[in-house]
Amino acid sequence: MLLTSTHKFILFTLGFWYKQANKKLEDKNLKVSISKALFIDIIKKSGIVEKQPRAIYKNLELLEKNKLIKYDNKGLSLTKKGEVVFNKIFDDMKPYMDVIKLVTEKDPLSYSKRLQTRFSI
Repeated sequence: MLLTSTHKFILFTLGFWYKQANKKLEDKNLKVSISKALFIDIIKKSGIVEKQPRAIYKNLELLEKNKLIKYDNKGLSLTKKGEVVFNKIFDDMKPYMDVIKLVTEKDPLSYSKRLQTRFSI
């Protein structure tokens, strides 16, 4: 099973969306569920993906065919195999996300007092 970057991106988006959405409901012993149509609508409206809804749907179908996601009772979710792939993608991306978080939360110039500057024309 060789996933394209688009498939990995959609799988990561779904997995991370679930991770964040369920984090808010942890204390209530609830889990969130989302349909394919609603997931497509969310990622289209957020501007994450510029593809047409039909193309996103086809990518979701391929992920389902590869048993990385499942669609039961109008609910889209990751399978165990999908969670493993999501966690691998997440672990590969985490150092980059940590750098982005670190640099955006604290002024990058504050790490050193001996920075060089020059005029830019």
